[in-house]
Amino acid sequence: MQNRLKTSIVIVLISFLMFSYSKILDTTNVKCMIQMTDYDGFGAYIIISLINPEGDYESTLFVQGKDKEWYNELSKWWRFYGKIRNNIDAITGETVSGGERTVSLIKIPNDKIDKGYSVRFESSVEDQKYYIEDIQFDLTSENINNKIEGSGFIHYIRMISN
Repeated sequence: MQNRLKTSIVIVLISFLMFSYSKILDTTNVKCMIQMTDYDGFGAYIIISLINPEGDYESTLFVQGKDKEWYNELSKWWRFYGKIRNNIDAITGETVSGGERTVSLIKIPNDKIDKGYSVRFESSVEDQKYYIEDIQFDLTSENINNKIEGSGFIHYIRMISN
């Protein structure tokens, strides 16, 4: 009886470890450097989202800006995030101001690469404009390692897979 219990416990632990390890391997770590344009004003809030092939939000990959009271200013993303009202499924960093740059690590699900998904960067600055698609690009193996120009507060991003 005791041997069966020990065997069962070992099997459960091995299964758990294998499942956890496989989840780690299911993503690609990408260093993402964001270079901001030289603007005056408060720090920008930036949302990095995974967009499905139908053009809808799939998940939040990263949030740049910690004060949750301002998240509703990113209205398109907020309609997605605000509906589920759970913890943000991304790491949160400080806002980044005009002319500054920041580097973040984001995790890209491997099963979304080269499958019609895209990555969207939204940016907003208090008392200024909100750019719903400051940057949006197809999630391809090639684009994960590219420099991509922005159209709003983001001058450009450069991504490098780890």
